[in-house]
Amino acid sequence: MATGLIASLPRPTLRALTIWRRNLLVWRKLMISSLLINLGEPLLYLLGLGYGMGRFIGDMAGMPYLTFLASGMIATSAMNSATYEGLYSVFARMTHQRTYEAILATPMEVDDIVLGEICWAATKGTLSSAAIMLVGVALGALNASHLLWSLPVTWYVGACFAGLALTCTAFAPSYDFFNYFITLLLTPMMLLCGVFFPVDALPSAIQPVIGWLPLTHAVALIRPLATGEWPAAPLQHVLALGVVGVAGYWSAVVLTRRRLLR
Repeated sequence: MATGLIASLPRPTLRALTIWRRNLLVWRKLMISSLLINLGEPLLYLLGLGYGMGRFIGDMAGMPYLTFLASGMIATSAMNSATYEGLYSVFARMTHQRTYEAILATPMEVDDIVLGEICWAATKGTLSSAAIMLVGVALGALNASHLLWSLPVTWYVGACFAGLALTCTAFAPSYDFFNYFITLLLTPMMLLCGVFFPVDALPSAIQPVIGWLPLTHAVALIRPLATGEWPAAPLQHVLALGVVGVAGYWSAVVLTRRRLLR
């Protein structure tokens, strides 16, 4: 059993950066449209919900609702962008485009492919979050003094969720399978993890459960930074996200090996 466990451990190399660079070169061809979407969508959310609902809600958790929403959406955007990249884009490269078959004909290993994809998905999450930061600062909702510290955090959050997404992709039979992942995991976290309202507004019986979800820790790290403060107990949140990220990467490697090397 111990031998099998050791054999299943990921053994990535710096060749993973080649996968990241390959995806970057492909993305550059669609960069303009991608950036416009990343800027337009948060602008609509912040104007419609932040300004519209914010006029009726007023302050929430000691800050204007527009600020509360914008800071939560930074974390949500990192999660969503990295997750969708790890689901749909990776599935296309794995199955329809057969990109990985060509890559595995080189000295590249599955472990390198998975790590490279996670790094790229995390980068996409950071780019998407940065667009929300720009919109939030332009609207006066976010404090620019600590926002730069949020960028590495969004990458870290994106990497955490990318590992989970690649795990799902590794055994997905079709695109439709991703609806389960989105409906059962992503959507509940968006609604319950403190993006639109504080977690302590939920029934006390489920608050401990919500506290275990990775998006809760992401919001707890990013919201203070977006409002010009420092997170409380940051190490706790960093470790919680790290555990999820490492578990996601390990499971993604094991399952992807089975799918590509069988």
